[in-house]
Amino acid sequence: MANNIGRGLRQALTVARRDFIATVFTPTFLLFLLSPMFTILFGAAGGFGASSMAQGAADRARIVVIAAPDQAAAIVATDRQLRQVFGRGDIPPPLDVVTPSNDPAAQARARVSSRDGDVDAALYGPLEHPTIVYGGGGSNEADYLAGLAEQALRAQKLGSTAPLSAPTKTKIVRTVVTTSGHNAAALFAVMAIFLLTLFLAGLTMGTMAEERSNKVIEVLAAAVPLESVFFGKLIGMFGVALLFVGFWGTVASQITAILPAGTAAALAGVAPAVGKPVFALLFLAYFVMSYLLIGAVYLILGAQASTQRELQLMALPMTVVQMANVGMSTAAAGKPGSTIAWIAEIFPFSSPMAMAAHAANSSALWPHAVAILWQLLWVSLVISLGARWFRRGVLKSGEGPKRKRKQPQPSSSSESV
Repeated sequence: MANNIGRGLRQALTVARRDFIATVFTPTFLLFLLSPMFTILFGAAGGFGASSMAQGAADRARIVVIAAPDQAAAIVATDRQLRQVFGRGDIPPPLDVVTPSNDPAAQARARVSSRDGDVDAALYGPLEHPTIVYGGGGSNEADYLAGLAEQALRAQKLGSTAPLSAPTKTKIVRTVVTTSGHNAAALFAVMAIFLLTLFLAGLTMGTMAEERSNKVIEVLAAAVPLESVFFGKLIGMFGVALLFVGFWGTVASQITAILPAGTAAALAGVAPAVGKPVFALLFLAYFVMSYLLIGAVYLILGAQASTQRELQLMALPMTVVQMANVGMSTAAAGKPGSTIAWIAEIFPFSSPMAMAAHAANSSALWPHAVAILWQLLWVSLVISLGARWFRRGVLKSGEGPKRKRKQPQPSSSSESV
């Protein structure tokens, strides 16, 4: 028994070494390894273009108050004070105070409806009963002008726009991670495992489909047991995945050194409940489980596909199931201890992502030992069933029910002597 296990393991490692070398030692692997960088660069370029367009539109936007010259100073001073409470992304457009014409209502409407004015909202009339007109996206600016009229009227009645209070601001550095910080780490863990698994496990499907179409898999199956072929391919592709994760993990660990101080401080508030070293180990373990589970299923699907069309048709349902899994795991990350969290942690294909989120939200360690054993059971079950399915459904070499051979009937004719 021990000799059979050792021989099967050696055969699996031989297949794994073959697949690892065939994948890594090729010119295209460098492009595959750097493909996230290209994706980031393209996304950054698109985001920069969209941001530039949005910023250009924001720079042209204005709000207008039509008021008498004796009210202009109070309105401008009040506007300056109110803008201090807004963040950089929420600050209202610049304010223009203009002198009213003979028809302030028509003047305000002309400003808002003009093609070249980019005026989001305009206010006219007495501050006690102002009238505000605004365009389709200017409801927030209209609310701001209403508040501006209120505060400017108060300043007029007080006779001064000077501040009445002088606050003392003291910054306190938080030394503990909040619940929202744990939830953010949980969401990051779910999405990281999902994207890495989806990106890397697909290699196993393409490899199996390719080798089935060119009959290489039949040569391997004739030399070694199919369980060893399956397990060896998983190990080989998993080695490629570890190389990929190790490279980009090293790159990501150095990014914080070049981030702005504010961004680095914000990231410091995102931390797992079990601690970063333990979380890193658990994240790696759950990535291994997720990759082996999904990779085994992809191997099964790739073994059944004889053409690229069939491969794509089989991959689509798996992607939909994966999206459902990540949806459950995301809900578990936001609501730890809920019913949906329990379901996601027990269901084998969402369990790695949900348990990674559990590690970010809870400091208890014993559930992870149970979860890893549960996931290992499903990994072995999926690999075993997948190999049998491949043997019976594709190679047609499974042992079917034994049939009794018919005995030859004795000849009815007899020789005459």
